[in-house]
Amino acid sequence: MATNGKNLQPRTTNPAPEADVAHTTEGFNREQLVAFFETMLTARAIDDEEIRLKKRNEIYFQISGAGHEAIGVAAGVALRAGHDWFFPYYRDRALMLQLGMTPKEMLMSAVGAKDDPNSRARQMPSHWGLVRANVPSQSSPTGTQFLQAVGCAEAARYIREQRLDLPAHDDEVSLATSGEGATCEGEFFEAVNYAALKKLPVIFLVEDNEYAISVPAEESIAGKNVAAVVSGFPGLLVIECDGTDVLASVEAMRRAAAYCRAGSGPALVRAMVTRPYSHSLSDDHVLYRTKEELAEEAGRDCLKRFEEFLVADGLLAPDEVAALKKSVRENVAKASAEALAMPKPEKSEAMDHLYSGYSPCSEESTPEPGGEAVAFGQAVNRTLATEMSRDKRILVFGEDVADASREENLKECKGKGGVFKITHGLQSKFGKGRVFNAPLAEAGIVGRAVGHALRGLKPCAEIQFFDYIWPAMMQIRNELATMRYRSGGLSTAPAVVRVPIGGYLRGGAPYHSQTGEAIFAKCPGLHIAYPSNALDAIGLLRTALRGDDPVLFLEHKHLYYQGYNRAAYPGDDFMIPFGKARVVREGTDATIVTWGALVHRCEDAAERLRKERGLSTEIIDLRTIVPFDAETVAASVRKTHRCLVVSEEGTFAGFCNEVVASVTDHCFEWLDAPVRRLGSLDTWVAYSPVLEEAILPQIDDVAQALDALARY
Repeated sequence: MATNGKNLQPRTTNPAPEADVAHTTEGFNREQLVAFFETMLTARAIDDEEIRLKKRNEIYFQISGAGHEAIGVAAGVALRAGHDWFFPYYRDRALMLQLGMTPKEMLMSAVGAKDDPNSRARQMPSHWGLVRANVPSQSSPTGTQFLQAVGCAEAARYIREQRLDLPAHDDEVSLATSGEGATCEGEFFEAVNYAALKKLPVIFLVEDNEYAISVPAEESIAGKNVAAVVSGFPGLLVIECDGTDVLASVEAMRRAAAYCRAGSGPALVRAMVTRPYSHSLSDDHVLYRTKEELAEEAGRDCLKRFEEFLVADGLLAPDEVAALKKSVRENVAKASAEALAMPKPEKSEAMDHLYSGYSPCSEESTPEPGGEAVAFGQAVNRTLATEMSRDKRILVFGEDVADASREENLKECKGKGGVFKITHGLQSKFGKGRVFNAPLAEAGIVGRAVGHALRGLKPCAEIQFFDYIWPAMMQIRNELATMRYRSGGLSTAPAVVRVPIGGYLRGGAPYHSQTGEAIFAKCPGLHIAYPSNALDAIGLLRTALRGDDPVLFLEHKHLYYQGYNRAAYPGDDFMIPFGKARVVREGTDATIVTWGALVHRCEDAAERLRKERGLSTEIIDLRTIVPFDAETVAASVRKTHRCLVVSEEGTFAGFCNEVVASVTDHCFEWLDAPVRRLGSLDTWVAYSPVLEEAILPQIDDVAQALDALARY
């Protein structure tokens, strides 16, 4: 294919450049080349059909892959559907066609058909997912797929090393694609760094059309070239190619794939493409692109160039081109009509696939007698150890969780095992392959865990402090929590994320004392456990690890080594179902609903008032925030007629308000007093012990609030 000055010849950097291979038809026969062209034409025709449908209000959103067809076909040719793994983005229509998705299946997504194989009508069109081709459900956030692709490749290596009964191929590759704009996301650099660090077989395909909606590349990327930006990563093969040239693109993608399959490390391909249509139908590029620019770009359109090439080489006659285009339009029109006739989901299905519906236990187990007493922290450690012995799919990773990354040091050193010693000894017992440190990158930890879980592993990741969870918020809320729902149950990611949380540390200050469970309670699809004692920590963690839903497992760090919440070890199969609150003490005069570190403080306050004035207080420990056991709370309040909700969170927008609303909704007729709340002051926890005591709820505060409620 002819090139012009605007087009980049294939270029390889880092490691040493290989000799460029001229793009020729060698290796492809006429039938294959025409098939490539037909796929490209089909991709464009589907875009045009969706635009027509959108104008008729028969679909609700449209975003095109126009201009990206050549590199999409090339990626599909170089890689193998059902063998390799794919994390595409919304421009990858041609790639998905090459991987085996049909026009009808694509249009089923656009019309919101019930049996859409991408999302079961839950996501916008072009949010790809195709289980049979190893394409997990993809989402709208830009750049989140990079870390998941890296985790996917890491999981495949782990599966092979542990010889697990899960599919993984020795030479498989994970492909993550995006536009150049998404490479500005921090998660992109976390992903490239980790892939290079571990020499993982990941191809980062950057389809550079020079615009992130309206922002040109020179306004977002240093030097306008992401390939140059990342060229210093050791072991990362960097290739640049003309993404409007099918054969040059195939050459580039095959070179990248061969490098990865050989175990040499990751590769990045920057393919220069065009964007002949606006970003989406919600955008109008004539507002920021000149007619001259659009005309120049149209001359490089990959469909135009490949057609000219095929005709010039005598592979297709002009009348054959016309006939092929007509056939493609007819096939797409037929697929569109069939998609429009497909059944739509029923309103009753709105909540389907939010959770798995599976629980490894229906009732709380009976503890085995004779167990030794363990503290909360020891309980978590022992549960992790027993579950890892039972299930090789479980791997533990995070910042500082290993005993020592340099294993030879353990001959002399005792090992770290976490800043709170919760994972101490696990690496020594299970090896560095199953318990390992992660770079200081919270999004990277959770994003890779999503990739692990998509492959059937059971990752148990740790975020070192709740205070630093926020870089991972996108991965937790928009990826981990949504995966099952957004795919209609076709993709799942039941990872467990352990997080030390809370204050009462005397000196914890603003950045080692934070709470905020209410924030994560607004992540549908995510379970949240918050045990207050060693026994519950054992039962809930085991349920989380044996369950099939993503779990945020909150461990109050003040509770790790207290004497009052120790428990006899209940056995290696002890479990507690989620959504089952515990009645800590029974009473008749008032109900306290609480969780976490406040449970023991509420017990002390209730006991004080029992002694001082004979007040009988029932205390409910929620144990899990999501699901929330409204029934147990309501049953208690209907008996006592008074309710105080006590939380370490501030009361403003805290989870305590959900409890209050539930009690008001279900128990209003039984109430003899307003439902009251007690929480931290709505500020940050201060370093000074004097200020910390004033900010966090103390036993005296609980006793005063309870006494006032009882006297109302």
